[in-house]
Amino acid sequence: MVQTLAYGSWPSPIDAALAAAHDGHPESVGFVGDETWWTEPRPTEGGRRTLVRRRADGTEESVLPAPWNVRSRVIEYGGQAWAGEMRPEGPLVVFVDFADQRLYLYRAGEEPRPLTPVSPVGGGLRWVDPRLCAERDEVWCVLEEFTGDGPADVRRVVAAVPLDGSAALDRGAVRELSDGRHRFVTGPRLSPDGGRVAYLAWDPPRMPWDGTELIVAEVAYDGTFQEARTVAGGPEESIAQAEWAHDGALLYAGDRTGWWNLYRDGVPLCPREEEFAGPLWKIGYRWFAPLEDGLIAVVHGRGATALGILDPETGEVVDAAGPWTEFAPTLAAHGSRVLGVGASPRSAYEVVELDARTGRARVTGAAHDDPVDPAYYPEPQIRTFTGPDGREIHAHIYPPHHPGHVAPDDELSPYVVHAHGGPTSRAPLVLDLEIAYFTSRGIGVAEVNYGGSTGHGREYRNRLREQWGVVDVEDCAAVALALADEGTADRRRLAVRGGSAGGWTTAASLTSTDVYACGTILYPILDLAEWGSGETHDFESQYLESLIGPLAEVPARYAERSPSQHADRISAPFLLLQGLDDVICPPAQCERFLTSLEGEGRRVPHAYIAFEGEGHGFRRAETTVRVLESELSLYAQVLGLNPPGIPTLELAK
Repeated sequence: MVQTLAYGSWPSPIDAALAAAHDGHPESVGFVGDETWWTEPRPTEGGRRTLVRRRADGTEESVLPAPWNVRSRVIEYGGQAWAGEMRPEGPLVVFVDFADQRLYLYRAGEEPRPLTPVSPVGGGLRWVDPRLCAERDEVWCVLEEFTGDGPADVRRVVAAVPLDGSAALDRGAVRELSDGRHRFVTGPRLSPDGGRVAYLAWDPPRMPWDGTELIVAEVAYDGTFQEARTVAGGPEESIAQAEWAHDGALLYAGDRTGWWNLYRDGVPLCPREEEFAGPLWKIGYRWFAPLEDGLIAVVHGRGATALGILDPETGEVVDAAGPWTEFAPTLAAHGSRVLGVGASPRSAYEVVELDARTGRARVTGAAHDDPVDPAYYPEPQIRTFTGPDGREIHAHIYPPHHPGHVAPDDELSPYVVHAHGGPTSRAPLVLDLEIAYFTSRGIGVAEVNYGGSTGHGREYRNRLREQWGVVDVEDCAAVALALADEGTADRRRLAVRGGSAGGWTTAASLTSTDVYACGTILYPILDLAEWGSGETHDFESQYLESLIGPLAEVPARYAERSPSQHADRISAPFLLLQGLDDVICPPAQCERFLTSLEGEGRRVPHAYIAFEGEGHGFRRAETTVRVLESELSLYAQVLGLNPPGIPTLELAK
């Protein structure tokens, strides 16, 4: 029997512990011989990532026990952190361990042994995007080397590490292959004949989605790169990935037309107004993978992604049949077998294998298993709203949903607007138990892919140029108010939340609009001038040049848009959540913001929770539990809700 209860008071089997246990998803798929391998999160094991092996008989096993943590810190966001091959004696795998950032060699039945040394300088030596080079008994990858204590005291090169362990205590045994002319590089891709190598490079203030260069070099007898030359890309063209086809042609994804499309030796293969790549937030992302027969596996779409097979002769793409509506930027190919990671609004991310010959796709690892009755899952809507100046705003709307409860007919739903991070990113339409945690209790969620988000071409992405803190704030507010105007949401019970760049949008929304009754701000950027002049990591140190404008030319704009400069404008209660080990958005920003608030004598109800051992983005199950319960308690107190069994968050006044 369906019961009538007020929004926000519905009992739900999706508690914070359940949502926390299912946080994160598989990444970095690959083949080791005929076997499928990938990395997988372990929220209840300190938030580490383990390496999972699927044997030929279908059994899965975690290859590395705790505390091994397969995760790189290159550019702080990391990327591809392992590579492997099958040898007669069994698998040989190299991986990066998060604790010391050294490369390790793993063989079945043996303790991993280090391949690289530790450096006491700054952030030390870090590695990412490894490729085994068996004929030279080396692994080729990106080396990030700190030369001082500052975040910008760093250099990056393509390097070769011997597999015999001779570099474990000797930095001099690491061979540098590229010339170090560029601030950022990706891992090398060796041509089938071994004579050429391709990699991407870019320099500040450009971010990789603004403009990159595709560099091809000759590989000398000693393995060093000679006669390096730029063959594609530039200041206004982003090359997101490059690979060699099996016949020696160079394939790459570039956005010279305004959309990331695929090219073969500079010739477009499938010109469409959709994306065949995305923003390179992690080094080693793969949106396409060439097959031995000349076909190409692709992750592509507009606003969402599918897994398909592209025939470069005809330009046709045939998509895999199945329930998945979103694929992550990780692919691997072996013969006619293709690995990807797919999800849908009814299933979390899982490892998917596609047979390119038959078109048959199946789940082959990390299979989704409903932890609760799927009747409690949200039922999202894909919507497009109209914003200021008539511009389109893309969003996913998750109305409150419960199989056994409805609200009184005369009550409108509370809604929380989610602002995604990045900001050059987007919110995918997939099952997220953290969203279900709220919708199953009678609280709606609106994920806004505001102007500047990816998935809709460069023009949509460029809406945020010099407009960060304006367009994102306006678009989120436009969606919230549209939901209220149409009678979907209660205008008096709107909230906003977001992490990282989404935390910025949340804080900026609370200091510049009166749309929201409260907000949840997670590991945010709050002070533009300080963040853009040495208070963040090297990768994003000049990101604000495009998002805000050059600091030297528009300092007033930095001050005007920074929430930390306008504590006097905030009146809505808020929850501020921060990791104490965060080097991307450091806790000092939060502390200054709160000091400024107190200095104004403002009596705004708020709570600040800082988590030891957490960095940028929370990974530990116990952290996620406290975050979700605290967030729900904030909404309960401010929006007048009565969720059962939730600890009360104490708000300072």
